[in-house]
Amino acid sequence: MATKSRTHNSILNIVTGLGGYVINTVLGFVCRIVFIKCLSAEYLGISGLFANILTMLSLAELGIGSAIIFALYKPLAENDESKIASLMRYYGKAYKIIGIVVAIFGLCMIPFLGIVIKDPPHIKENLYVIYLFYLFNTSSSYFFSYKSSLIMADQQNYIVTGLNYIVTILQSIIQMIYLLLTKEYIGYLIIQIIGVFTYNLIISYIANKKYPYIKSKNILPLDKKEQKSLTSNIKALTIWKLSALLVNNTDNIIITYFSGLATVGISSNYTLLSNTLNSLLNQIFNGISASVGNYNAIESNEKKIKLFNNINLLNFWLFGWATVGIIVLSGDIVKLCFGESYVLPFNIPCIIGINFYMVGMQNAVWTYKNTMGLFRQGRYLLIVTAILNLIFSMLLGSKWGLFGILLATSISRLFTNTWYDPYVVFKYGLNTNPIVYLSKYIYFLILLIITVFVSLFLCDFVNINLIVNVIIKFAICSIVPNLIFLLVFYKNDEFKYFLELLSKLKKHILIKGER
Repeated sequence: MATKSRTHNSILNIVTGLGGYVINTVLGFVCRIVFIKCLSAEYLGISGLFANILTMLSLAELGIGSAIIFALYKPLAENDESKIASLMRYYGKAYKIIGIVVAIFGLCMIPFLGIVIKDPPHIKENLYVIYLFYLFNTSSSYFFSYKSSLIMADQQNYIVTGLNYIVTILQSIIQMIYLLLTKEYIGYLIIQIIGVFTYNLIISYIANKKYPYIKSKNILPLDKKEQKSLTSNIKALTIWKLSALLVNNTDNIIITYFSGLATVGISSNYTLLSNTLNSLLNQIFNGISASVGNYNAIESNEKKIKLFNNINLLNFWLFGWATVGIIVLSGDIVKLCFGESYVLPFNIPCIIGINFYMVGMQNAVWTYKNTMGLFRQGRYLLIVTAILNLIFSMLLGSKWGLFGILLATSISRLFTNTWYDPYVVFKYGLNTNPIVYLSKYIYFLILLIITVFVSLFLCDFVNINLIVNVIIKFAICSIVPNLIFLLVFYKNDEFKYFLELLSKLKKHILIKGER
């Protein structure tokens, strides 16, 4: 029954994540088009910059959420209500402190905004008032949102995800109508704040109803041994996530410094596509994470490696296909949706595609690293990644602008976690020579390069009109990668594994339908 329950929850998590994300993304894309038509590119730049700054300020939370979720798995499985309540009280107190800290540090950042934004944007609203709206939205969330972690740890992420998408979809619709009627940015932000606040209140109510014991007045504090273990994991995860945050969320600040807010807004149309695809594909890996953890806890090393190879092929297939689309098609999509003035040189989607692929190809590795509890290995390496990223961004950004800053991210990742994280998983988790992974990584990369060139070659013959060009190129970027991958992998054991899995799923659906 337990296995069925895990399978059932995993399927619900994936289906809800993918389905809701597709609907929300399409609507979000339409909302962005409305945003650009009603407001200038500088508003997009402001949004991207302030989002990055406040993500940086949220570093106080890093590690706590992941560590608490990890700590909740066992007591939830054992239905240990007392331990769950103790962990949640600890979590709640920590998050309230974090909310206050983020608010204080956010206010302290106000005098430095003028340094980052050298050329004030041409907008009618006060820049500092806009920043305060963003700050309130971020800091206030910590007082409620922590309860969603309990629902997710209980393998019911579909509840959190479903509610989030419902609220976000309604919020987007209201924002679009408001912008079309008024073209006012402040009201747009207020609607966003109301949406976030509504979501947090509802998810808090659901958690209290599902787990009423977390509201008990007689909750015991965590003992010292548990606090010590929790603190150790929090420290390791904080270092790792802080470094990742510095790598992933400093680009917009540096771009603003060298090229201005308008460039941030224009480039964000490209990164929107890659971020959307990345988040969509991650729904699959998020959905299977708990199952992989259970599998790794009970199966032999040989079976663990076999499962990793299966997941890694799926990882390459999905992210390789998406990378082709980003490199070949994103310029035409931006031109179609936002206009000629928002199109950037071809080297920009190329480097964005490279960054997308480098991060995406780590998913199988990170799934194994996290579910095997390898939190402490390599926790300091990402600090090196962050330092290299900042150094290269400043050097290459001053020379090549936006392209140089994005290239710096690729270089810093290549020298550090791109090779080290797989090394940790294979060396300490799977007890196998990491060269096995490296050889396959290079093989995948060569195959992807060939696929990109074939797709570009075929798309060069397409020159009718913009809408038709996008449709035909989309077809090419869908058919060519999948056909090449199919021809290369159809005899592989990993590919046969997924064919068998699809066959079993089909039979399961048919049996359910007959009932």
